[in-house]
Amino acid sequence: MALVISNPIRQKILQKHGISENEVIQCFASREGGFLEDTRENHKTNPPTKWFIAETDYGRKLKVVFMQSVDGKDIHIKTAYLANDEEKRIYEKYAPKT
Repeated sequence: MALVISNPIRQKILQKHGISENEVIQCFASREGGFLEDTRENHKTNPPTKWFIAETDYGRKLKVVFMQSVDGKDIHIKTAYLANDEEKRIYEKYAPKT
């Protein structure tokens, strides 16, 4: 399974949010909870947009938003940024534990 980050997304998360590609990879590696699906009407996609919150190696809690390819072979990052308190609360309440 490959992690795909387009150049515009890579630039956006680095310049706007100060998040590196390596930190996104760290979050996938340190994730303790499952994925949540974004069911908001204006955010629905096919395949569905999913997200999770995890820590980088330096303890930064990031929200990582992605879509899995139809064939399930690739994960396409949509965005990543520091998770806010409400997102953390939702994730802790609803995300299945892995």
